[in-house]
Amino acid sequence: MKLKIAILTTTLFFITSTIFAQTVMKEYKAGHVFDVSLPDYMSKTTGLNDAASIQFKNSVKDIAGFIIFDTKEELEFANMKFSSVNEFYDLFIKDFLEGQKSREISQPTVHTLGQNKYVECDASYFDEESKLSIYYYVGIVETKNAYYKLLCYGGMDSKEKYKADFQKILYSIKD
Repeated sequence: MKLKIAILTTTLFFITSTIFAQTVMKEYKAGHVFDVSLPDYMSKTTGLNDAASIQFKNSVKDIAGFIIFDTKEELEFANMKFSSVNEFYDLFIKDFLEGQKSREISQPTVHTLGQNKYVECDASYFDEESKLSIYYYVGIVETKNAYYKLLCYGGMDSKEKYKADFQKILYSIKD
């Protein structure tokens, strides 16, 4: 009998607490998921960039890359609202490789495919430590929900050999 009273009391407690609760709850989704395709010769890795959501490399070909994203919602919380993908690109590229010897940045090209907007350019600098010129492919994608920065890099010969694959990575990004 005591068990029945305890069960009834517990049940009534939970029923009345949910009926009289005054706090309205709002559901949120956490995290950000996006799709990207990588060449089969690239492997996921870590240690290239702490802010990257995905990092990849091929040690034999001596190339690597990573993607960093910023959701538009998070940017707005930080009072950063961009009027275009060009404005986002301009803010990023002005400090990219700043202070590096022989820094060169090509004129950006801008494309729209579907609802996504793309900006891409080539960048390079001379690395004093390795005594080599380093090539970067820089791509920015603006989707409905986010901005993505793709940075792929290697030696200067990487531009001719792998730029087409780097572009395929950029144009495969979807959220």
